[in-house]
Amino acid sequence: MGEITDHYAEVVGGLARAPIIIGHSFGGLVTELLLDRGLGAAGVAISPAPVKGVLRLPLAQLRSAFPALSSPADRKRTVELTPRQFHYAFTNTMSDADFQASYERYHVPGPGRVLFQAAFANFNPNAPTKVDFRKDERAPLLVIGNDQDHTVPASASKEAAKRMGRSRAIVGYKEFAGRPHCPGVARRWEDVADYALEWATRSARDSADGAQAGGARPCGRARFVSAQQLPGARAVAAARYGLARARVTRKCDGVPV
Repeated sequence: MGEITDHYAEVVGGLARAPIIIGHSFGGLVTELLLDRGLGAAGVAISPAPVKGVLRLPLAQLRSAFPALSSPADRKRTVELTPRQFHYAFTNTMSDADFQASYERYHVPGPGRVLFQAAFANFNPNAPTKVDFRKDERAPLLVIGNDQDHTVPASASKEAAKRMGRSRAIVGYKEFAGRPHCPGVARRWEDVADYALEWATRSARDSADGAQAGGARPCGRARFVSAQQLPGARAVAAARYGLARARVTRKCDGVPV
C-alpha cells in the first residue's frame, strides 16, 4: 500500500493544481491516504477498504475476504476467485447469467499482499494504512457506502466516515440503496458519479473560499448529507468498470478530477 500510495502521490504532486481524487474499494483507501498527506482539493472514497482504526468487521466482509486471507502463502502471490466467490463479493445483486458475463469480462487475479496489510493493520503499529483521524487541515472527504455491499458493507464505510469526522475537516457520508460492491458492473452508476462530483466540487470550493478568507475550514464532524440537499449534476464521466475506472470528460468549475 505504501508503494501504491507513493506512486499516486507523485502523480498528484506533479499537477499544476490540486485535483479532486476519487477512488473505489482499495482506491478509496488510497484516496484517504493521499488526503492524509495533504494532497488533493477534495476526495471521494467509494466503499473504501478500511484504514487502520476502523474496527467494524461484518460477517459478509469476512466471507468476501476469506479466499485471499485463508492461506498465509497468499500474502506473496496473486489470488484468483472462483465465479461463485466473485459473485458473492462483487456482483451479488445480479442474476446468474449477468454475473457470469461480468466475471468473464472483468475478473483478474489480484495481489494478496494489500489485503493482508489492510486486514491486519490494527495489529501493526507501523501499518501503511494509518491516517490521522484528527487532522483538521485535511481536504473535504465524502465516503460513499452501498447497502448491498458484501466486500465493504455500508456499516464499515459509515464507521470510516465517523472516524474521519473526528477532525474539523469536512466529512460527508452518503449511502446508495440496492448497490453491491461494484455498482458500475451491476447497474448504471451515473447518479453516484453526479452526487460524488457535485459534493466534491462544492466542498472544495467552499474550503478554498474559507482559506482565502483567513478562517478555519468549515467544521464537518461526520456531517451526513442526503441527495435531496444537492442539485442534480450533469453526468460528466464514463466508466468501463464502475467508478474505479471513471474517465472524466471535463473539469468541474476549473478543478481537475
